[in-house]
Amino acid sequence: MPDTTGEEEADEDPELLKIRQRKLQEMITSMSDNGTDTSDWPSTPIQVTDDNIDELSTKYSQLVVDCWAEWCGPCRMLGPTIEELAGEMQGKVVFGKLNTDENRKIPRQYGIMSIPTILYFKEGEVVGKTVGALPKEYIVEAIDQAYAEGS
Repeated sequence: MPDTTGEEEADEDPELLKIRQRKLQEMITSMSDNGTDTSDWPSTPIQVTDDNIDELSTKYSQLVVDCWAEWCGPCRMLGPTIEELAGEMQGKVVFGKLNTDENRKIPRQYGIMSIPTILYFKEGEVVGKTVGALPKEYIVEAIDQAYAEGS
């Protein structure tokens, strides 16, 4: 008995198959990093300054900025954690370091009163902020919250 639903014919139509494959690929791409090519994202923290913060937070849709100073003991304690996370999360998040002694505009703009402070940028906007030399697990949790779907 012939199939009256038309499914058999649709499966055999090469043009429909091409459309389905293209749509499936588009869906896969949109689900992975919102279609952003992250293959060239750095695996080490990049230098962030007052002059390049806008460019970097636009270029990298998920940018985590460690605001620190050379004289700050807790900042120096946090440094290796940031380095480690940059390698582990390459392609998902870009890490940057902003020296607050050399760059005064960003700390004023975002109300940074204590360091270390970490700013979480998503598509150019700050979506989160943490203060203190937090353990790695807390930073990972803050990253997950800042970049969760729908946030």
